[in-house]
Amino acid sequence: MNVSTILIILLIGAFATYLSGDKLASKVALLFSLATLGCSIVLLNNYNAGENISFIANWINKPNIVFALNADGLGIAMVLLTLALTPIIIFSSFGNEYKNAKSFYALILFMAFAMAGTFLAADGLLYYVFWELALVPIYFIALIWGNGDAEERRKAVVKFFIYTLAGSLFMLTAFIYLYQKTGSFLLEKLYAVELSSCEQLWIFLAFFLAYAIKIPIIPFHTWQANVYQKAPTVGTMLLSGIMLKMGLYSVIRWQLPIAPLAAKEYLNIFISLGIAGVIYGSIVALKQKDLKKLLAYSSLAHVGLIAAGTYTLTLDGLRGAVLQMIAHGFVVVGLFFAAEVIFRRFETREISEMGGIRIQSPKFTSMFLILVLASVALPSTFNFVGEFTVLYSLSQINIWFAVLGGTTIILGAYYMLKMFQHVMLGETNSKAFADVSLNEGISFVVIIAVLLFFGFYPKPITDLITPSLETILSVINKN
Repeated sequence: MNVSTILIILLIGAFATYLSGDKLASKVALLFSLATLGCSIVLLNNYNAGENISFIANWINKPNIVFALNADGLGIAMVLLTLALTPIIIFSSFGNEYKNAKSFYALILFMAFAMAGTFLAADGLLYYVFWELALVPIYFIALIWGNGDAEERRKAVVKFFIYTLAGSLFMLTAFIYLYQKTGSFLLEKLYAVELSSCEQLWIFLAFFLAYAIKIPIIPFHTWQANVYQKAPTVGTMLLSGIMLKMGLYSVIRWQLPIAPLAAKEYLNIFISLGIAGVIYGSIVALKQKDLKKLLAYSSLAHVGLIAAGTYTLTLDGLRGAVLQMIAHGFVVVGLFFAAEVIFRRFETREISEMGGIRIQSPKFTSMFLILVLASVALPSTFNFVGEFTVLYSLSQINIWFAVLGGTTIILGAYYMLKMFQHVMLGETNSKAFADVSLNEGISFVVIIAVLLFFGFYPKPITDLITPSLETILSVINKN
């Protein structure tokens, strides 16, 4: 069995979900998402056993495009993140009712298909196709099933779509130029191409525009908070938990190895942009009154630190960034789901209208507190492993980068614990807050178990991703 099996099952699952009808759609989608998760675990075992699980086949002759999927440790780690979070996201939505549910859940599976393809693609044009395909389902999920005023939602979603599409066109231009130099879009051919420092700079910047918008990195972040707020919680989970990781992953897989001279020359500038996101996101989060917006800016701060880690061009930086990508995926999905649980009971996202939940729901309070502490990188949680490694890598470049980057922990602890105090503590709220249901509890327990297990024992993931990162670094340092 090779990695193409996962993509085939996800694609079949999307069609099967749509054809199953509204009543069965959620269960069929969950079944297929669990099936692909099982396949990914089998593939991981085969990879560890030394089997070739990549896939390559001729696709288009002119231009020369190959349907190539590369399943190295880094790619498998990101696919596992995608396929582990997808069933959690689907299962967490069972407490809501959606009109035209068959389309809603089919779009989720199709988006998982596109994101998994992005992480596995080893041909530049195939990668670009998957990259763009992932944009289509989230556009409709946010537009049709989103929150708030329809006109405001439309403006936010269209802005996101145009921003992302425009950035991607620069990336496509870079691929076309590289094809003219090599006659191929294959990743290994692009790694081997010889470019002047000027060519590398323009290629680097073309990729940067696409990735900076997707991640997002300041000053390309203006779409993020509104879309996170207006999208349904499932859409926000997909965006924050998985989709933004496409940009961070692509920096490591495509941008840095193809244009390493530009990355080395302007290293300090791009690290500074990432750290600026840390500080800006944290300060703006302090002022938020809407719970989803606070979490959106908190996410902006955390991904800014991850981006800074990728641009250190060190093994510790890349490894810490990947670890933090995975940890952030789980914790941010857990936090947005907690916000959705509160909305189901209180029908508000205004922090000032919450409070008193601890008295009515001690179980939910305990689980929410664990997620908050994981978000601020408390030792023994998965986030601590990633953030500490990234900060250490920043200190190797410049101690002030580590000091400024560390503000994500200090400011994050302040605004997250302050938010927890206002949302969960205080006198009993006049609105009744039922304790978590079995479905909600299972979702929280799975997320928390992952965060705690890998917080104590991250070795399986570090062993999986390190050889791939060392290979990428060898490509970067050959110039």
